[in-house]
Amino acid sequence: MPICISRTSLILRPDPTRVLLRPFSPGDSERAGRIIDRILAIPEERVAPLLAEICAEFCKRHQNIHDVFLERFEQVRETFQSDQDLSVERRQLIGSYFLAEYSLEAAALFNPSIVPHPDQTGLAAGDLRFVLSLRATGEGHISSVTFRTGILHADNRIEVMTPTGFLTEPRQIPNLLYEKGLFERKLAELGLNREFTRRVLNKLGDSFTLEDLRGSLQAEQFRLPDGMSREDQLESQGIWLLARSNYEVQFQPNEKLSERIIFPATPSQRNGIEDARFVRFQEADGRYIYYATFTAYDGKVVMPELVETSDFLLFRFITLNGPAAQNKGMAMFPRKIKGYYAMLSRQDNENIYLMFSDNVHFWNGCTALLKPKFPWELVQLGNCGSPIETDAGWLVLSHGVGPMRKYCIGAFLLDRDDPSKVIGRLREPLLKPNQNEREGYVPNVVYTCGALLHNGELIIPYGLADQATGFATVALADLLGAMN
Repeated sequence: MPICISRTSLILRPDPTRVLLRPFSPGDSERAGRIIDRILAIPEERVAPLLAEICAEFCKRHQNIHDVFLERFEQVRETFQSDQDLSVERRQLIGSYFLAEYSLEAAALFNPSIVPHPDQTGLAAGDLRFVLSLRATGEGHISSVTFRTGILHADNRIEVMTPTGFLTEPRQIPNLLYEKGLFERKLAELGLNREFTRRVLNKLGDSFTLEDLRGSLQAEQFRLPDGMSREDQLESQGIWLLARSNYEVQFQPNEKLSERIIFPATPSQRNGIEDARFVRFQEADGRYIYYATFTAYDGKVVMPELVETSDFLLFRFITLNGPAAQNKGMAMFPRKIKGYYAMLSRQDNENIYLMFSDNVHFWNGCTALLKPKFPWELVQLGNCGSPIETDAGWLVLSHGVGPMRKYCIGAFLLDRDDPSKVIGRLREPLLKPNQNEREGYVPNVVYTCGALLHNGELIIPYGLADQATGFATVALADLLGAMN
């Protein structure tokens, strides 16, 4: 009997009016200097009126725009030499010329994941507040993470709150402390364990800051009269890249969740943060922490990375290490199993694998769990988010790629005590693109990065043709009953 899955009328579409202020670099420092010279030549009596015109056009699109102008001025002031005592207005004017609006949803808003919100106060009985993360794609096909909040009502009606018009990036936390032992282990995993690396680490304490590491690298750079060898230079670049890829950012409590944007911030993320799979992870003491695995893309190489948060204000970005930490589509289980972290992965672009580890940052081994079997998944099989614990077992949504590169969503069930055992599987797709969903940025694709169980219903937010996001629901009992 076919499963009765219900599509809702709720669709989240990309909104090009949601713009973020980003640094604009018009070229090299010489060109920047020439631009600043031209701004400095503007008569003082014209500065304030010109600034007022700019603010009148853009102040309703961005918060605290005068402060942003001043901050950007401080970032570019080293590109010019001037003894002038510049007015605040002229500094703000200079800063405005080195900023640009970026429409982060201009192309797409898709591949969502959904988790319970950390704040469940003020709700009616049977309601659940949720956080929805989405992949937003804008100019240059650069992807970032954006958020929405909403409520799953007692009758399973889905309400997504309208986002505000403002967008904000977090502040990177300075003087982050790195643990030397953990950092050394990560370097060894990357093959960075030559004598050069040992000399750099020997200059550091048991914990160190990014500036401490910079000083140690610079000391090695000038240690020899002829400078570093080519091998040492590559080693130095690898050490610095690893440090830059582990960082923390902080949003302010007065910034609503829909205003918070996680934009690519490191070289490994240069071309996008893709397909974040959020999961609410329960610690042994009952506390919750949110993890998200995502794909960092630098334009050539994809790398799995991890972010963790307890409140969606402070986010800690961590590299994933070990030979099993590779490829796309890693998804964590929401709790430890027999004392180990557990993760689904896709090592070879075709099959689903299962991994265990005693350290959430290191993944060394994996075993094949599920291979393509049915016609709609013969090209590729992968997960569609973290496993969901039910009385019957671990419910996993999957994605299958079939003829004409058509993506469908399926499901399978794992043993609750031993998830290496597959105890149920859908023979036919749970959700496949219909005539209203197949056209878009990438045709014939439905895809999700995580669903949520509520009042016996599975709530599935899903991407439509890599362009927009829809919602579907299915009774858990019906879904489990259809597996064999």
